[in-house]
Amino acid sequence: MRKKGSVTVFLTLILSLLLSLICASIESVRMASARTQILNGMDIGLYSLFGQYDKELLTDYDLFALDGSRGGGQLDLAAVCDELEAYMNPVLKQNSQKLTLCQSGLTGYRLLTDQKGEAFYQQIVGYMQETLGSQGIQLLLGRMSERQEKTAQADQSANQAQSKGSIDRYDSEMNQASEKSQQAAEEAARNQEQGGEEFGSGDTQIVPQAPPAKNPITIMKRIMKRGVLELVLPGGNGLSTKEIEKGTLVSGRGLQQGMEMPDGMTVENSYTSEVLFQQYLMEHLGSYAEPSSAGLAYQMEYVFGGKDSDEDNLKAVASKLLFIREGVNFACLMADNVKRSEAQALATAIASGFLVPPAAVIIEAALILCWAFAESVLDVRELFAGGRIPLVKSSGDWQISLENLPDLMEGLDSMRRNDEKGMSYKDYLQVLVLTVSKEKKVMRAMDMIENTIREKGRKNFCMDSCIVALEAFADVKENKKKDFQVIRQYCYE
Repeated sequence: MRKKGSVTVFLTLILSLLLSLICASIESVRMASARTQILNGMDIGLYSLFGQYDKELLTDYDLFALDGSRGGGQLDLAAVCDELEAYMNPVLKQNSQKLTLCQSGLTGYRLLTDQKGEAFYQQIVGYMQETLGSQGIQLLLGRMSERQEKTAQADQSANQAQSKGSIDRYDSEMNQASEKSQQAAEEAARNQEQGGEEFGSGDTQIVPQAPPAKNPITIMKRIMKRGVLELVLPGGNGLSTKEIEKGTLVSGRGLQQGMEMPDGMTVENSYTSEVLFQQYLMEHLGSYAEPSSAGLAYQMEYVFGGKDSDEDNLKAVASKLLFIREGVNFACLMADNVKRSEAQALATAIASGFLVPPAAVIIEAALILCWAFAESVLDVRELFAGGRIPLVKSSGDWQISLENLPDLMEGLDSMRRNDEKGMSYKDYLQVLVLTVSKEKKVMRAMDMIENTIREKGRKNFCMDSCIVALEAFADVKENKKKDFQVIRQYCYE
């Protein structure tokens, strides 16, 4: 038995609406799938692109950066875009979406050297924060703050000692004393002649005079004129003769600039970040204590001095160390009543020998300055020999006596002493570098990294070709109908 069926107009309309809804849902899912696939393609492209970070920068310096020059020295953004597309296309061709990459490009990128190296600086600070942890950072800050404060006081003491001009005043006083002594001798001779004529040729009693006291100031003045490296470098320690051409490095040439990104970058100027950056430099750059095998040997000294050669940079550090130690030792002598009494007694004896007792005050000041200088030479020489010297000395830490000042050159290595509780050369160097401005430190540090990598074989390597952040866009056509545009960012953190 056959049954007849029928569809009403109302049901037909309902079915049409349901069919349209189903088709729209299917199309919406397909579009969402296409958008997801395009986003995945862009993300995978960026991840793969930035996965080609410079391995030498990471291995030697714990820095993430993409060499945007592909070894050529100059940014090749077209090659970067081509590579991004090469990573995207296989993802877009998956499934049956028929996605076609029409074009891509960069809407922003940040280089390691942008904003005077701020990206370089902040990446290092972030690395040190993760490495040290909060407790390590606090210990480091406490140690550096104390050393910096005491070094600043020593620097001030040295400036005060030098501003008194004791040595210069000593010269003028001695010249005046010599003239007065000669005048007194001539007057005494005239009086003797007149007395002989008036009283006849009676016997003249000659009063014996004590021999003049040994004056170490003249010898110390000659020693002070010697080259600083001659005084402080221990015998047998080789001196690096390496040089660089600053005009070819980051701080000396015109740098390539990135394209501003929407997120921007806030400048970091805190004391904590400065100390962390400094600690990083001490761990990754060479110094006189641990010379670098490539590039300049004394890289931390370059960060401080900024000169073209290892010798000049080491001389700048040695001169500053000698100046600071002289301030510390001068203040120590002024606070030591026993040593001041010794200097005063010798000054009085010297002044009496010149027949000008009032000059004793000036001679005493010059003696103390010479004594502080001699002790400082021994201090710095011990530091360069790998020993340790206390930042502030007590009487028992003193190395050279006032009587031994004339024998300083013969006792450069026999008189100096190591103090295990003191500061090493690297400790002093770290405090010195803290006085250099952030901009100079950052630029000079990049100089050293760039120069070292070049000397290891990559002659065209440039820090200003290293990309650390990127924003890219892509236009994709779906099934030759629908156009999609996607913009994504990626950065090393």
